[in-house]
Parts: sequence; C-alpha cells; structure tokens
Amino acid sequence: MAHVIDREAWAEGGRWHGEMQGMPYGAGISIVFNDFDRIGGGPRLHKHPYPETFIIRSGRALFTVGASEIEAGAGQILVVPADTPYKFRNLGPEALVTIDVHASEKFVTEWLE
Repeated sequence: MAHVIDREAWAEGGRWHGEMQGMPYGAGISIVFNDFDRIGGGPRLHKHPYPETFIIRSGRALFTVGASEIEAGAGQILVVPADTPYKFRNLGPEALVTIDVHASEKFVTEWLE
C-alpha cells in the first residue's frame, strides 16, 4: 500500500522544518527537514550507526565531520559515513534549508556534546 504523508504530520509550526520516521510507512529511511534561519544555528556534535545524506536546498553550512571542516552550499549533497561524529551550523546570511536522509527506518542518535 502506498502512503501519502501530509505536511501537517511532520512540519513544525507551518515551516519547512520537522521530521518523519519511515518505520510506520514501511520505508527504509527517515527524513529531517531543517530550516535554520539564525546564523550559527544547527545541531550539536552527534553520530548515527548508519550514513546520513544532506541535500542543501538553500544557504551555506559549515560541517565538522570527524576531524575535517567542509563548507557546503545550495545544490550540493554531502554524505556523512556511519559512526562518524559530525555537526553543522548555518553560515548565513540567508536561512539554511536542508533535507537530511537517514539510512534507517527510525532515528538512532548518540549525542556527543
């Protein structure tokens, strides 16, 4: 059976921001929709036991992936390998909008800071 997931089911406050875990729908992925309008906004250091793929829709981000720093911008895709500590932040001046695809039917996160 196909599933249609309405925006109201995943979005927070009408923004393009929220998350969807795939398990209830039989999907092998989970998705985070980020919309960081504040410069410097982003998640603190963490890791997952699976790869995560970031699709940068708009804005610029500075990713810290392991010991590397990577700047990525609109139109780029970044893949962080499984079990690799990472964090990112909005470099501005515009909002950082990303779609983050977790290669797992549910979120599994180990926060490191």
